[in-house]
Amino acid sequence: MTSVEPAASIWDRHRIWVTLGAVALIFLAAIEALAVTTVMPVVSEALDGQSLYAVAFAGTLATSVIGMVAAGAWSDARGPRGALYVAVTLFVAGLLISGLATTMHQFLVGRLVQGLGTGGQTVALYVVVARLYPAHLHGRIFAAFAAAWVVPSMVGPFLAGAVAEYLDWRWAFLGVAVLTAGAFLMIAVRLRGVDLGHGEPQDGRALVTRLLLAVVVAVLAVVIGFSADMAPAVGWPVALVAVAVIAFAVLPLVPRRTLRAGPGLPSVVLMRGIAAGAFFAAEAYIPYLLMERYAFTATWAGVALMLAAFAWAGASAVQGKFGERLGNHRITLISLGLILFAMICVLVAALTGITPIVVIIGWAFAGGGMGLLYPRLTVLTLAYSDETNQGFNSSALSISDATGSAVAIALAGLGVATLGGGAGAFGAVFAFGIALVLLAVVPGLRLGHAAESLPR
Repeated sequence: MTSVEPAASIWDRHRIWVTLGAVALIFLAAIEALAVTTVMPVVSEALDGQSLYAVAFAGTLATSVIGMVAAGAWSDARGPRGALYVAVTLFVAGLLISGLATTMHQFLVGRLVQGLGTGGQTVALYVVVARLYPAHLHGRIFAAFAAAWVVPSMVGPFLAGAVAEYLDWRWAFLGVAVLTAGAFLMIAVRLRGVDLGHGEPQDGRALVTRLLLAVVVAVLAVVIGFSADMAPAVGWPVALVAVAVIAFAVLPLVPRRTLRAGPGLPSVVLMRGIAAGAFFAAEAYIPYLLMERYAFTATWAGVALMLAAFAWAGASAVQGKFGERLGNHRITLISLGLILFAMICVLVAALTGITPIVVIIGWAFAGGGMGLLYPRLTVLTLAYSDETNQGFNSSALSISDATGSAVAIALAGLGVATLGGGAGAFGAVFAFGIALVLLAVVPGLRLGHAAESLPR
């Protein structure tokens, strides 16, 4: 038995269908996430839902937090099989609801359901990998997962734009639903009868508390998004109160002193949320700006995002090779500097109407900054963790990412609704992004040197 173990592979006959199915699920989730950025201007116009544009992004991110917490607890208590099956079912159901929607509110219901599935699916797949693949294969399967994210980032926006322009925007959702069902069958057939463990008894009260807090965070993030549909005199107070409650509710879900930018891990987790909020709130409006201000088609708006995706992938490779040599402080300053420069470029373009080349090339700098920063924060999280808290810390990083993005996108949407669209509204979004980038400097300079101190 031991003699054949070294020859084990993620593509051997025992695992090939699980590997193919899992990689396909990650790939399709990435395609869909990127597709929404490109097709949302078309969807909001078709369904007369411009005021709820931001909720389509924020709502999915918000409910993904619930999915993460629920799937993690389910997998720990009863094994990952049931959590994965339910999560994929919710993901497909959400896609079908959105793709068949005839009103913006129906579309948003689908996006909320889809978020539950997205968050749960990722967590459950990771647990399946931990239970089904030996430790020496984990690096290879996660590398395959990473590739499944990188490829869609390069072609997804273009494909989604082409589908919306030449077929119908609905197929950006319905097509992914059909393909996801097929990918899931590869896994389900192979996992039938496979022992994935039955979990261990959990502290029920603690799990319920974490789940309720995740629900509070998600609901209030959606409330912020819907505040854009209220009169500004009502919407802004509602949104600000919701932000304050979210900050309180998220405290048990992240390391202590996170919101105070405590040195080390707390600042790592906080910076992830702020940086994600700045980038994704702005990127949600890049295709909108190009289509509204420069009359780009959906296809060409998607192409415009591809340069940033390539920059993200390239910068990630640079970080992987030279990250330790650059050091955390230098990476912080370089990455935030790149994102800040990009925000200034798109802000100037939004306010002055100069050539869209400034938007396209400028935003590539933001992709480069995020590609340098994101993997570094993941490396630091693991470096600050041990076997007793790896799950909690990794979950906290994802929760910060999703919550920061959801809240920032929702607030950006409220700002656009308040200003009534136009150059000023786009300018406000990118000015908000600049403010968040500057705020990220605070935790960015308190990341510590955990990874730099590891043996090389």
